[in-house]
Amino acid sequence: MVIKLYEKESLLKSFFLFFIVIQLFLSFIFYNYYKIEKEHLSEHLFLEMKNYSFFFDDDRFDIDIVTRKSESSLYELRSDKKQLFILVPMDGASQTNLKIFYPIEKYNNMLDEVKNSIFWQFIFLSFIAIVISIVFSIYSLDPMRKSLKVLEEFIKDIIHDLNTPITSILINLKMMNSKSIEAKSVAQSAKTISMLYHNLDSYLKDIHFKKEKFHLKEVINEQVAFFSSIYNYLEWNIDVEDRVVLSDKNSFSRIIYNLLSNACKYNTSNGFIAIKAKDGVVSITNSSHGIKNPDKIFDRFYKEGDRGLGIGLHIVDKLCNELEIEKRLDVKKSEVTIYLKF
Repeated sequence: MVIKLYEKESLLKSFFLFFIVIQLFLSFIFYNYYKIEKEHLSEHLFLEMKNYSFFFDDDRFDIDIVTRKSESSLYELRSDKKQLFILVPMDGASQTNLKIFYPIEKYNNMLDEVKNSIFWQFIFLSFIAIVISIVFSIYSLDPMRKSLKVLEEFIKDIIHDLNTPITSILINLKMMNSKSIEAKSVAQSAKTISMLYHNLDSYLKDIHFKKEKFHLKEVINEQVAFFSSIYNYLEWNIDVEDRVVLSDKNSFSRIIYNLLSNACKYNTSNGFIAIKAKDGVVSITNSSHGIKNPDKIFDRFYKEGDRGLGIGLHIVDKLCNELEIEKRLDVKKSEVTIYLKF
């Protein structure tokens, strides 16, 4: 599922990249095409006005006689708010010019026709650009798609092969019921591997949720007992009310596990972790060195250090959305708090 989502995201990004490049290219071409057409239209009108000054055989133009002011403006196409015009000298002795003009409104209408023609050509070519962008996107992503498929199958095979030995270790440890330090260490390591397995499994597959009633305090205490024995140098403050919750127990347990794992790994030396649960709100607060990008910590594969895979908090985000649990991150200098509201 995740691979398919990644393919869709990459396909969309690639499509938009190709499409934007083609659209910019088309915009540049049509902008210059419009400028050329506008110049061509003005030049055509100018030549027709000049020809009209000799034969007066075109009813599109009107004439007027104006006082001569400057020789520099003769036989030049000029415009004002009402008309396009040229000035033609009457004769050498006269101080008047013949003004041949064309209504600016009609000229603008001709420009609008040019714009409409160019616009529909642009729309047609944009549609072709969409098709070309889709084809190029699919073609360019084909090698990546094959590689991702091979990688997905490889990860699934590893996860499948890990399931049997992990289950066997956990069952045998329960049967041994040994209280030695070595056995406890093995049990902790096996549980860590088991949770990593479940994280990868839920990350790659569609999750099927099963709502059931369970005690909130029991689930939290179970995870606290696991992490407090490993991170015994941290100060643990637990204040959890005993409340019955209707949700998916395994998924909620994984949420708490991932949050506590993150809080422990990125804690400070001689730091603390405080967990409170009251009135349907669970808060996990830990001392921290700070977060550079709080808005990104739930993004897939994002991590601010070299440790971890960058999927733990993304899975928290995914599970919270599916279980309809509101989550909120609060960062205050050296303290980080995540709130979960049922």
